[in-house]
Amino acid sequence: MVCLGNICRSPLAEGVVRQLIAKENLDWEVASAGTGDWHVGQPADRRSIAVARHHGYDISAQRARLFQQRHFEEFDHILVMDKSNLRNVLNLALTEEQRQKVALFLKDGQEVTDPYFDDKLFNPVFLTIEDRAKELIVELIHSRK
Repeated sequence: MVCLGNICRSPLAEGVVRQLIAKENLDWEVASAGTGDWHVGQPADRRSIAVARHHGYDISAQRARLFQQRHFEEFDHILVMDKSNLRNVLNLALTEEQRQKVALFLKDGQEVTDPYFDDKLFNPVFLTIEDRAKELIVELIHSRK
């Protein structure tokens, strides 16, 4: 899961997906990162932590990290929150195989809104992420059969 600073959207996606796959007893690895490095090592934004907690998820232990080229080898799917981050991640890809792993988190070219500058966006963004995470897990389960 990749967004800009790895403190708002991608930690929410990581936390939701992590908890949902645990509930399904899936042994998948989930992580998040940002394409910008200014928050590396910091916890998720307090508003992301709060909205996640309100909906029954705990993301307080997550720390921001920078997306790196090696992540193409570590993960089967690299899901990004918006088209800007899509370009940033694709620019790091060295092969067509790596580029094929990268997609927007939402379907049909939709982007997850960055809530950083508007407190009122955190809950709708969370709900969008949670809904898509549930769909995504079903899609991935079926694609592995």
